[in-house]
Amino acid sequence: MRALFIEHDHISLGGPIWRSLEKHGYEIERFLIVPEENFSTPNVHANFPNFLEYDLLVPMGAPYGAYEDDRIGNWLKPELEKLKEAHNEGVPILGICFGGQLMARALGGSVARAPKAEVGWYEIESNDTTLIPTGPWFEYHWDRWTTPKGATEIAKTAGANQAFVMGRTLGLQFHPEVDPEVLEAWLSRQSGCVEITGEGVDLDLLRKQTKELEASSNKRASDLVDTFLRRVATSEVVKEQVSIRSKLAEQVSK
Repeated sequence: MRALFIEHDHISLGGPIWRSLEKHGYEIERFLIVPEENFSTPNVHANFPNFLEYDLLVPMGAPYGAYEDDRIGNWLKPELEKLKEAHNEGVPILGICFGGQLMARALGGSVARAPKAEVGWYEIESNDTTLIPTGPWFEYHWDRWTTPKGATEIAKTAGANQAFVMGRTLGLQFHPEVDPEVLEAWLSRQSGCVEITGEGVDLDLLRKQTKELEASSNKRASDLVDTFLRRVATSEVVKEQVSIRSKLAEQVSK
């Protein structure tokens, strides 16, 4: 079995999500869209692999907005179409943060700037703790989605929807892949540190909390993967019929 991790920047590590999928027998493949040298000029052209050839897709996070067509449209719009096609063909998809926002948009919802960022470890409100426990989960986002019509909202915080299920897709706003190694990769980017401290977050305290929560958060991530594969990835296929291009044309005409 093959799982494709779609990485939108050069510091997207899978942490316990990688390890959990490998335990289930998945071969992890990684596809990088924006290389490090294009981090500040991210509107690159991507030669996407055929998503339908994979048994699982995991679109990851990104420092860009899932609504920034002018900034990253060269690869954003094709990715949205390809993800919707894969969803409609029944390929299981686990979207994480930006990846969850992509799935919300691809399946008929929308994405926009949130009134307030969520950065750090948060407890969430869950409608189904057997699928999405209350946490704490790691948050690192300035945007939020509206849940697609026909999807089931699973979890939320006061600031944003946190999880939805539609067919074989699970969209997450939080980051179950975060462990100390993943966090340090993110903090290696100076602009990321400035973003976080700008929200009043103490980096040393954040590192300490992440280390203290590592064992329990890894277990929650592993359980999440287990339940996703057992319940969501094998569920009935629910298709989204409207094309991304039609939605974009409608938006332009308004």
